Amino acid sequence: MNNKIDDLNWRILKLLQENSRLSMSNIGREVGLTPPAVAERVKKMEDLGILEGFNAKVSYTLAGYQLKAIITLRAFMGKLKPFLEMVKTLEEVINCYRITGDENIIMEVVLKDQAHLERFIDELIRYGETRTHIILSDVVSDAPIKRLK
Repeated sequence: MNNKIDDLNWRILKLLQENSRLSMSNIGREVGLTPPAVAERVKKMEDLGILEGFNAKVSYTLAGYQLKAIITLRAFMGKLKPFLEMVKTLEEVINCYRITGDENIIMEVVLKDQAHLERFIDELIRYGETRTHIILSDVVSDAPIKRLK
């Protein structure tokens, strides 16, 4: 699929990752294409699944959450599959990945306060052992995908 992303598409992707609200006209001016040509390329990248969507970035603190944490889970025997279904229903979970290593799951969560964190962990420990890491600050967040050299 990488052969579908030529130099112009990479330039378009860079601009969209920096600001997904850019108009096709503005992108066209930056990359030297007409707005319809940009729109056609964007549509094709959407159809191919290269562009997966356009999202708004929300400040978790201004949305009312005081804590952001990374929680890993090492599932108990027979509890991984039920957990994988249940985790999809948890509003606190903003990212969840099944991983290799000692733990099975790593989640990024937002929580209102420490009491909320405690209740959340109490829900998780039915499925396995948890390890919690409070995020102090973002060092790299939502970095754009770049062309590998």
